[in-house]
Amino acid sequence: MRSDSVNKGIARAPHRSLFKAMGFIDEEFQRPLIGIAVAKSEIVPGHIHLDTVAKAAADGVRLAGGIPVQFPVIGVCDGIAMGHEGMRYSLVTRELIADSVECMVKAHGFDAMVYIPNCDKVVPGMLMAAARLNIPGIFVSGGPMLAGRRKGKPLTLTSMFEAVGAVGAGTMDEAELYALEEAACPGCGSCSGMFTANSMNCVTEALGMALPGNGTIPAVMAERLRLAKKTGMLVMDILKKNILPLSVMTEKGFMNALALDMALGCSTNTALHLPAVAHEAGIKLDLDLLNTVSEVTPNLCKLSPAGFHAVEDLHAAGGIPAVFKELSKRNLVDGSAATVYGTLEDAYRDAVNLDTEVIRPIENPYSETGGLAALKGNLAPDGSVVKRSAVAPAMLKHEGPARVFDCEDDAFDAVMKRTIKAGDVIVIRYEGPRGGPGMREMLGPSSALAGMGLDDKVALITDGRFSGASRGASIGHVSPEAADGGTIGLLKDGDIISIDIDNHSISVKLSDSELERRKAEWKPLPPRVTTGYLARYAQQVTSAASGAVFKEV
Repeated sequence: MRSDSVNKGIARAPHRSLFKAMGFIDEEFQRPLIGIAVAKSEIVPGHIHLDTVAKAAADGVRLAGGIPVQFPVIGVCDGIAMGHEGMRYSLVTRELIADSVECMVKAHGFDAMVYIPNCDKVVPGMLMAAARLNIPGIFVSGGPMLAGRRKGKPLTLTSMFEAVGAVGAGTMDEAELYALEEAACPGCGSCSGMFTANSMNCVTEALGMALPGNGTIPAVMAERLRLAKKTGMLVMDILKKNILPLSVMTEKGFMNALALDMALGCSTNTALHLPAVAHEAGIKLDLDLLNTVSEVTPNLCKLSPAGFHAVEDLHAAGGIPAVFKELSKRNLVDGSAATVYGTLEDAYRDAVNLDTEVIRPIENPYSETGGLAALKGNLAPDGSVVKRSAVAPAMLKHEGPARVFDCEDDAFDAVMKRTIKAGDVIVIRYEGPRGGPGMREMLGPSSALAGMGLDDKVALITDGRFSGASRGASIGHVSPEAADGGTIGLLKDGDIISIDIDNHSISVKLSDSELERRKAEWKPLPPRVTTGYLARYAQQVTSAASGAVFKEV
C-alpha cells in the first residue's frame, strides 16, 4: 500500500510517533489510509455543512475497514466575490486546488481518496487533481441548496441579482428587494439553479467519478448523508479493485459528460472546466466538439436561470439517471463507459422519468439542439461560448452597435445609469484569463439587464466569462482575448456586431484591411496586477479556448 511509505518498518518509527501524537494506535497502521479532501469553510454557503458530509464519508470508510484522514481545501464563493476585485480570485483557485491536493496526497502517502467539493472551481480543481494523481478515488459533493420562496414563486441567487436591476429600473422598491434578500437563499448548499457548481457536480456523475444522485440530492436531506456513507464504503472496494481515475475518465466518459451538458443546459463554465479536466487526463476537448455534440443532443431541461425549475425538482423527477435514460433512447449516451461502481448503464438502466415537465421526453424536447453553443468568426477566431438554452428566441440572431468597455465595472455602471439602449451590444474586454487577470464572471451586468427587461433586446460579449446564473445573449470566452491582441481589443463604439447563434457565428462588420490597420495601432492596457499570485497566474495561464490551463512546463 502507498501508506507503507509513511507508517511501516523501523525507519518509519519517527513517522508513527507523529501519527500517535494525533491519537493513532498500532492497529490503525495495518489498515488502508484514506484521504478525505474536504472544502469545508464558514464563508461559502455550499461548503458550510461539508463537515457533516465528511463525517458521514469517514463513517463509511471505517465501516468498510479503512482509516479516514481529513484535510482542508480552499474554495471561493463566487456569489460573494461577484462584482468586485474578489472575482479575479475565483477561477485562479482551480489550479491552486489541484496543486494543493496533489501536494497533500503525495506528501502523506494516502492509499485512496474521497473528494468532497461543492462549489464552482472546487469541483473541477479536485477532478484535475484526481486525474493527475491517478490513485483510487471517488467524489461526493455537498449538494444543492433548496430554492427560496416568495409569494408562491421559487427564488434562486439569480432572482437577487436581477432584482438589483429592477430597483435600478424603478420597477421594484427597496422594501421588496430586502424581502427577496431574506428569502432567496434559505440554507446551505450550492446555489439552487443549474449554475456552475451544480453543473459540475452533475457532470461528475456523467464522468463516472461519483454515485448516482451526487449532483442533485439537496444538501439538507438525510439522503445526502447516506450517499456520503455509501461513498466512503465504496472507496474501499475501489481500492481493492485498483480502479483508477484514468480508467474511468476516458473519452467515453467525457463524451457522456458533454451529452449531459447539452441535455441539461449547463453553465457555460463547463466549456472551460471540462477541457481542463480532460487535459489532465490526456484527452483533448475543443469547442468544435462541443458544437458536434450539441447539434445531435436535444435540450431536455429548463432549469434556472433558463427556466423556473430548481435542481431539487430535477432530483424529484429522477435525477441524472432519468436524463440519461431519455438520451439512451437515441443512443446519445454510451452506457458501457466505466464508472467507479460498474458501468454508466448501471445508473440509468432502471431509471424512470417521474416528471415530464422537468425532464422533457426526448420525443418532445425544448429544442433539438443542446443547451450550449460555441461561436466563431472574425470577432472570435478561436471561439466563444453562449448558453443557448437561456437566450430569448428574439436574440438568437442579432445585429447592433458596440458599446465598448475596458472593464466590467464601467459596463455595470452604464447599465445601472440606463445609458444602454435596446439593440446595443455591450462589449466588456480586458477581463480574460490573462488580461483580467482571472477571467471574472459578469453576473452583475447580465442580471441587471434582465431585471430591467432588456435581456431580450441587448447582447453582451466578453473575453471574460458569465456566471452559470446568467441568462440572455451573454457570450463569453471570446478568444483570443484583448490582452493577447484579439479582435475584441480592436473594437470601437458604434462598430456593428453580428451574432447568429444557431449558425455558430459572431463577427464585426469591418474589412480585413481595417482590422489590420487597427491591429498595427493597437497597444495593450498596462497590467492591472503586477505582484502576488494574480501576476504569476497571468504569466502562466493560456487561452480560454484551451480551458485556461497553465502552460506546459
